Amino acid sequence: MADEPTETLLHIAERRHWESARQAGVSYAWSTLGVTLAEEGFIHCSADLSQAKGVLDRFYTAVDPADLVLLTIDVAKLGAEVRHEPADGQLFPHIYGPIPLPAVIDVRPVPRTR
Repeated sequence: MADEPTETLLHIAERRHWESARQAGVSYAWSTLGVTLAEEGFIHCSADLSQAKGVLDRFYTAVDPADLVLLTIDVAKLGAEVRHEPADGQLFPHIYGPIPLPAVIDVRPVPRTR
């Protein structure tokens, strides 16, 4: 019997914060560029690559793409609430808690958008 499809989310992470959490073996707890989960209350995510590219274009143009990574997150492994909330005329997923390392199933460079 085939496995059920996995619901995934995407999160744009500063490479240094992701690497620090991974090396320390602790859950990732950064919301967005320069803002922690504790400060924001949730972690910003994208539902798909198109949303992630839009976020990159709008909020990350001053950041070298080499300093960023795109995390693919398995929602079933989160152990935290995910809410899809409106922003800029779209629904964006927000994770209300830290991301356990095993929930990150892929880490890759951010797509080039510019």
